[in-house]
Amino acid sequence: MRQLLVVFISFIGLTLSYAQDDTPKMETVFNGENLDYWAVPENNIWWSTEGDVLWAKSDPDKVGSILWTKAVYKDFVVQMDFKFGAGTVDSGIFMRGDDQKNPQIQIGQSGSLKRDMTASPYVPQLGYPVEAEGIKSLLKMDDWNTIKAEAIGNSYKVWLNGVEVMNYTHTEANLSGPIGIQLHPGKDMSIQFRQILIARL
Repeated sequence: MRQLLVVFISFIGLTLSYAQDDTPKMETVFNGENLDYWAVPENNIWWSTEGDVLWAKSDPDKVGSILWTKAVYKDFVVQMDFKFGAGTVDSGIFMRGDDQKNPQIQIGQSGSLKRDMTASPYVPQLGYPVEAEGIKSLLKMDDWNTIKAEAIGNSYKVWLNGVEVMNYTHTEANLSGPIGIQLHPGKDMSIQFRQILIARL
């Protein structure tokens, strides 16, 4: 009986170890001090760091900007905290580049729909093919939110503040590219980000 118990405990230990090893390792790509992991645009007037926070602020001409990772990703999960700032916030996460076929996960108000579409995928050729669920009860307009977006092949999932809110398959997407954070053109706005993490899957 004692031997069986030892074997059982060992099996449980191996199972837990496997489960822990199977969890993707999230790596920090914004350390609160600099933008070493990112391709900062020339003549940068949009992106700045203050403490542990990355600020995106519109320029006087409202040209807008996208901050791209230097690295290219295939299957991945990206997570970050965001907090709405001044103006009408229209931002988002580009999933594998800005190709017209690839989804962008919206953060804030949609310019076309004139309402908040946070966590929903926007595809230039399709608009918003699906809408994230339960956002109104989850989204904190005056505090920090955590958004996590996953891309595996043609499948996309999004979690907002720990709750899965969107699951979408887009068969036309390109499956490799950088990850981008958007400051939408034509907007007078600001938004803050912190604790930006990425894991390759």
